Amino acid sequence: MFDLTGKVALVTGARRGMGKSHALVLARQGAKVAVTDISQEECQLVVDEIKTAGGEAAAFKMDVSSKADVDAVFDAVIKQFGRLDILVNNAGIFAPKPALEITEEDWDKTININLKGEFLCAQRAAKEMAKNNWGRIINISSIASGQVGVGIEWGAHYTASKGGIIGMTETLAIELASLGINVNAIAPGAIDAPMLQSGAETEELKKYTERIPLKRIGKPEEVSAAVIFLASEEASYITGTTIYVDGGWLSQ
Repeated sequence: MFDLTGKVALVTGARRGMGKSHALVLARQGAKVAVTDISQEECQLVVDEIKTAGGEAAAFKMDVSSKADVDAVFDAVIKQFGRLDILVNNAGIFAPKPALEITEEDWDKTININLKGEFLCAQRAAKEMAKNNWGRIINISSIASGQVGVGIEWGAHYTASKGGIIGMTETLAIELASLGINVNAIAPGAIDAPMLQSGAETEELKKYTERIPLKRIGKPEEVSAAVIFLASEEASYITGTTIYVDGGWLSQ
């Protein structure tokens, strides 16, 4: 099960954290992986790790908030690998700031990377996937995305972007179904990754842990498991849904 041999995947925000984990696991399941992020050098380190394990991958520097950048990188990926089957929209930022202090620049930067970036990549990916009448678009959101009773203090811009991702996912699932493309979202809870570490002190992490029935912070690989499932043929009848990987947080 979950064999991705022959598939080509592109992962954004893949130089570290969850994105790196997604890229490594996709390669382990047989996919050829385009590792993309804002640092070519750090992406290359991930590629080297994949190749050492016997996989196939290539590194690309890409700013997801720039359509010109997205188009150029997707062109390069298609030129090198010949096709695109799987997109993992993982790139995102969290720059905590009280709502009354968020500037227009702060707001625009977060929305442009977290939400606009996912749309630009999904739009271009869908055009490539439609050529083969098969595709998987996996958008990374967050449990802090609205309607589930979880907000993040100092994260109005972040939670707005993550809520938008879920709404966008549901709409794209409807529009792209006839093209053979499934679109789903994954909403992680507290995961041991650089974004969580940069936004929370030790005491805050303890508070997060207390809310979680499993009483621990999640591992990036535990989110990657959901990515692999949604990327596979086994998820062929799942589209427009959000999978929460949160250690039971929302069951409280």
